[in-house]
Amino acid sequence: MAAKLKKGDKVVMLTGKDKGKEGTIASVDPKSNKAVVDGLNIAIRATRQSQTSQGGRIPKAMPVDLSNIALVDAKGNPTRVGFKVEGDKKVRFAKTTGDVI
Repeated sequence: MAAKLKKGDKVVMLTGKDKGKEGTIASVDPKSNKAVVDGLNIAIRATRQSQTSQGGRIPKAMPVDLSNIALVDAKGNPTRVGFKVEGDKKVRFAKTTGDVI
């Protein structure tokens, strides 16, 4: 099965403390059904100082479940993703507008 959400897609958060905020997907883990989105679901992590990096409280984007994010279509609205065959290629399209992603 092809992935509905991929790295680099612009998404909007549907639930939680960041509801309504937008970001881009940094990575996707299909096995655990989670994705890391830049700028969303930020947690503060304490790290020790090392020779290469400064220690302290570092903000870090934590994984979020794929069901809690939705792709943003051309109009800026959240949309679901469908698949259709164009020629001999399987492509993703936005369910709200029908545009190919």
